This record gives sequence, C-alpha cells and structure tokens, in this order.
Amino acid sequence: MKWIDLNRAKIKVYGKKSKLALKGISEEHKAFLHNLLTNDIVNLPEKHFNYNLRLNGKGYPIQDFFVYNYGDFFLLDTEEDSKKIIDEFDKLKLSMQVFFEDLTPNYKHIFIFGENADEFIKKAFNIEQLEPFKFVFQENVTVARNFLRNGEDGYDIFGEIDDVLNFLENKNKITQEEFESIRIENCIPKIHKELKEGYLPLETPITEFAISFTKGCYIGQEVIARVYYRGNPPRTLAKFSFNENLHEGERIVDNDKKIGEITSISPKKNIALGYILKAKLRENTFKTESGKDVKLLGECKINAVNSK
Repeated sequence: MKWIDLNRAKIKVYGKKSKLALKGISEEHKAFLHNLLTNDIVNLPEKHFNYNLRLNGKGYPIQDFFVYNYGDFFLLDTEEDSKKIIDEFDKLKLSMQVFFEDLTPNYKHIFIFGENADEFIKKAFNIEQLEPFKFVFQENVTVARNFLRNGEDGYDIFGEIDDVLNFLENKNKITQEEFESIRIENCIPKIHKELKEGYLPLETPITEFAISFTKGCYIGQEVIARVYYRGNPPRTLAKFSFNENLHEGERIVDNDKKIGEITSISPKKNIALGYILKAKLRENTFKTESGKDVKLLGECKINAVNSK
C-alpha cells in the first residue's frame, strides 16, 4: 500500500431553506452550487460526492472541486486557496443565504492506494466495502473511495486524522513527483495543466465524470452544450513518449502549424500528456516547435473503477 499527504483546501457550504425556491431548489446553498458548477448537485445523494469544474463564459475550466454531500451541508475539496475562494463566492452569492466556513486549518488529508488499501480501511475504520464516489463520516474523519485522484483505486482520508497517521508506515509514503508520475501515466487531467484556458473539458476523458448534460444552466453551459450536441471537438487529450527534454507548453507542429501542445511531463518517466488534433491520431511521431520528436502512445482514457 502507498500513501501521500495532499495539500487540499476544505470549505463547508451551508445555508437556509427559502420560501422562494430557485428553479425548484429550496436549499439556497444547494441552488448556489448547482448553478455554479458543471455537475449535478441537486440530485447528488447524501454520503456521495462528485467531481466538478467551474468554467468561465467561454467554457474553459478555471477551478475544480470535489463536492461531498453531508446532508445538512456540502464540503468543497480543492487545491485552490480557500480564502480566495470564499471571498469570491461571497460576492457571487449576492443576496442568497449561503455561508462558507474554512475548515482547512484543522483538516489533514491523505490518499492511500494500491495493494492492501482495502484491508487498511477495514482494519482502521471497520468499513467492509465502499463503492466509488461514496464516503463514510465518523468521528470527524471522512473516508471516500476515489479513483480520480491519480487513476488508481484508492481512498481519500481527511479530517482530524492524527490517529490514522500513526498506523501508516513512512516507508510506504510516496513523493509528490511519484504521485504526479502516476497521474500522468493514467491520463488523469489536472486543473491549470490540461484543464485550463483555451481547452474545453470535452477534449479530455474527464467529461463523463465532471459534466451533467441534464442539470440545466451554469456559467459556460451554452458553449459546452453547443459543442457536445453538434459533434466531437477537433482536439483530444493524448499520451506521448519522448527521448529529449520537453517543456510544458511546448507546441506540437506540422510545417510550423500548431496541431497540439504538451501540457504535463512526468518527473519520473519519459511520458507526457498533451493535446493533438483528432485528425492526426493515425500518425505515430510528431515534431515539437523546438524540433524534438514525440511519439503518440494513444488517446487518453480513464479506467473507471467498479465496486467490488
């Protein structure tokens, strides 16, 4: 079993029921999140969570959140600065009775995965089985099964977890570089790298996990719906191998014309993620703007983990 400390902000979101239900949603904090993020918050069952993007008006991702439904409140899990998010959301809520509490200073977060991770969860928390995107909350600790962290079947454990940390062996702790390498190898797109200005989330395999096409309006929804229903976007996220040093942001070109871009480079292996025109997927080798060769390993897919 492997594990890692994650530096993630935690924001509690709660509110009051309103007599004037917004689009049929009486809980104002639920309505606020539902109309701000890309996934379905209204129909998210209690003790479940989902992955969300926040888009700008052009449909480009600017932030991402795992949203946990605790029943009376939601919890946002993000790598963004919690104070900045709360300040921004306070302005966006206008007159809505929505409140935010920064839990980050009192919470720690680890992710465990690999062989014997299930046994550890059973021993430490007496949890026999946990389905993907479901969580258990006990003694101010949340345990959630989540394969979207790095593409490996694993568990988020966060809250007041000092007692849990005593059960973990330091020899099994991995570095941020190792964690990033696994993410890239498993084709998990990351905010501010693959999920960023200039690229639609529809061009990545995160679409099926991050976007609801039935929930109604949110910022950027019109762009996403128009591209989705009119056909596939021209680019796609892919995995590449290389022999020479590459740089993130380096363009892939064909006769000086941009046909793709390198977005993430593994710190451990000669593997990278990047965008490429779908029309070029039948080709094997490409040149970057600096004349370096990159080999296409395939279009990115995410292997969803099924419950056992």
